[in-house]
Amino acid sequence: MSNPSPGLKRDPGHTITITPHSGAVTVKFGEVVIASTRNALQLAEATYPPVLYIPFADIYFEHLLASDTRTRCPFKGEASYWSVTGQGEGEADVMWAYPHPYDEVAAIRDHGAFYSHKVTIDAG
Repeated sequence: MSNPSPGLKRDPGHTITITPHSGAVTVKFGEVVIASTRNALQLAEATYPPVLYIPFADIYFEHLLASDTRTRCPFKGEASYWSVTGQGEGEADVMWAYPHPYDEVAAIRDHGAFYSHKVTIDAG
């Protein structure tokens, strides 16, 4: 592996699974659709609630603006964030993505995830 997860090396019992989500997913900010897909991935990690990752191709980046926020996860890598604007309003850091995820979670590269308390996520 060229980019192994230091967190999984330290804690090999920490579980992360990535599986295709079987239904459609739509993400809205107010009434504005900012993502819509039938190709989402579901990431389940340890005891955390599952998170849906949407392919970049199905995210409407014209409604998003890259932010300066960065965080680091020892299991997934460094995350970048995007804020949303629409209907004359905005919300900071509604989406995150791992541009260079660790090898064990490489499937989420070029996918974004959204905070459910900042946007509406309809996952059928």
